[in-house]
Amino acid sequence: MSGLIDLHSHTNASDGTLTPNQLIGLAQHNGLTALAITDHDTFAGYEAALPTARAAGLDLVCGIELNSRLVLDDAAHTRFAHMLVYFPNNKPSSEFNNWLLEERAERRLRNEKLVKALQERDVDINLQEVEERGRSITGRPHFARILVEKGYVADFSDAFHKYLGEEAPSYVERVSKTTEEVIQLARAGGGIPVVAHPVRLGLPRAAEAALLERLQKAGLAGLEVYHSEHSPALQAYYRDLAAKLKLLPTGGSDFHGTVKPDIDLGSGRANNVHVPIDILDGLRRFVQ
Repeated sequence: MSGLIDLHSHTNASDGTLTPNQLIGLAQHNGLTALAITDHDTFAGYEAALPTARAAGLDLVCGIELNSRLVLDDAAHTRFAHMLVYFPNNKPSSEFNNWLLEERAERRLRNEKLVKALQERDVDINLQEVEERGRSITGRPHFARILVEKGYVADFSDAFHKYLGEEAPSYVERVSKTTEEVIQLARAGGGIPVVAHPVRLGLPRAAEAALLERLQKAGLAGLEVYHSEHSPALQAYYRDLAAKLKLLPTGGSDFHGTVKPDIDLGSGRANNVHVPIDILDGLRRFVQ
């Protein structure tokens, strides 16, 4: 198999704007031969898209994106790392799916607290209207959409700066398992855990490399090398780092639809993402 692949995308089952079937249609239009749907905390988008993908002859990979609490000795405040977990050969275990149910319950509790925090800042918002946009996987982007619609902020960036981001006064932190715990849960559940968009860790290179080495010893299997926020030079750096640490390189656009209009499925931002097909071959050859 050859062609264009994208191993990081989202549907409206989490915080994307396209339905699963619309995403498959766009993948076909953009000439993709393989696509991973990696919605936050749910496989619902992947499951809904699978019949359409099969009918279209598109190689659809099962994936998910998870939050984790990153423990750093010298951290002044809590940091978080997003983990991509792929299931290219196996179905997620029942134990893994049961844990996801707990994660979604905790997400809803965080959303209740966030609604209260926003209301205390005189924002007219309620949980029902947010969940109408996000359903079971309601997240901060759905809050941001309402803040924009109601005129409290100019755009998504403004919403996170003023209300939703980690430095904002109304920010509510999710209770998350540590990165090592998520890695172990993923491996036990039959998945391949990968650190997503490592540039967002915001660490100096030496500290970043030391952290990834620590996570690799805990069971980390891969590193997202190709991403819309990674320049060509940064992609080359992460490719070399993955090889040095014996981590599988992965990559994708992190496509969300209209909430990130400058990111295209399969090609990223300004055509900066080109994921080699052998990346997927490597995932499929991975032995637990």
